[in-house]
Amino acid sequence: MEFQFINGAATSRPAMTPPPEPDDKGPLADYTRIKFAIAFLTEHWREHPDLDQLAAELGMSPAHAQKFFKRWCGLSPKEFQQAITIDHARALLEDSASVLETAYEVGLSGPGRLHDLFVDHEAMTPGDYKRRGEGLQMAYGFHPCPFGLALIVATERGVCGLGFCDAEGPEDASPALDDMKRRWPAAHFTEQPEQTGPYAEAIFAPQMPAKKPLNLVMIGTDFEVRVWDALLKIPAGRATTYSDLARHIGKPNAARAVGAAVGRNPISFVVPCHRVLGKSGDVTGYHWGVTRKRAIIGWEKGLLAGAAAR
Repeated sequence: MEFQFINGAATSRPAMTPPPEPDDKGPLADYTRIKFAIAFLTEHWREHPDLDQLAAELGMSPAHAQKFFKRWCGLSPKEFQQAITIDHARALLEDSASVLETAYEVGLSGPGRLHDLFVDHEAMTPGDYKRRGEGLQMAYGFHPCPFGLALIVATERGVCGLGFCDAEGPEDASPALDDMKRRWPAAHFTEQPEQTGPYAEAIFAPQMPAKKPLNLVMIGTDFEVRVWDALLKIPAGRATTYSDLARHIGKPNAARAVGAAVGRNPISFVVPCHRVLGKSGDVTGYHWGVTRKRAIIGWEKGLLAGAAAR
C-alpha cells in the first residue's frame, strides 16, 4: 500500500495500474480511466498538472482527453480537477448546519435533486430487521454504471441494496454480493438482472426523466433508518458533516454512532452518504472506496453544471 497526500491529508491507495487502451469503450473502461485520473491528479495536486500531462498519463491525445471528460461528467479535465479538491469540498459544506433543515422533504423533487429522481421509501419493521432477512426474496443484478459495476438488490417492494464492484464483470464481483448477503444472511438471493435492470436505468440515466417514484426499502435498526432518512434530504451540490447530521436527528453527542450508520448505508449513491464530509472538508472514508466517492462528487458537479446551462 502506498500513501498519497491530498491537499495536505495523508490517505492510502493501491499502486496505480495503467489505464485501458484509448480504444476501449464502455462504462467499465471509462471508470477505470477515471480512477487512474483521480489517483494521478491527487498525487500531483501540488504541481497542478495541465491537460497535456494528464492526457499523457491516460495514453490519450489532449483533444481525446478533453472529449472523454466532457462525455463522462460534462466537465473539462481542469473543472474535474477542481471538483475533487478540498476547496470544492469545503464549498459544499457552506451552511452545513442548515442544509438538512431547509432541504425538501422525501418524495419531493427539489432543485438539488439529480435528474428529477423522485424517491419514496419505507422501513422494515424492527421484527423484520431482527429476523435478518428471513422470508425475504431478494433479486440481484450487476449493471455497468459511471462508477464501475453496480450491484443492485431488490425485494418485491423496491431497492434495498446498491453497491459497487471493481471487477470487470459479474463473475469477479463476488465480494460485493457477499457484502450484501452478510447484511441479510437469512434472505434468499436470486440473480435476476431483468428485474434489477429498470432500477439501474432509472438511477444512472440522468437524461431520462423519472416516470414514477423510485421505491426504496430500508432494512436497519431504528437509529440507522433515521440517519439514512436524513441523508435523503441532502441535495446534490451540497454536503453536511457527521456532527451536523447527529444534531439534525436529535442526537448531538452521537456523531461517532452516526458515522457508523452512514458507513452501513446499504443503498449507496441513491441514499447519498457520499455527501457527508469531515468538518474541514476532508473526503473521509467511503464503504466502496474514497476514490469512488471523489468520482461521484465530481460527476454530480458536472450534472449540476449541465442543468444550470440549460
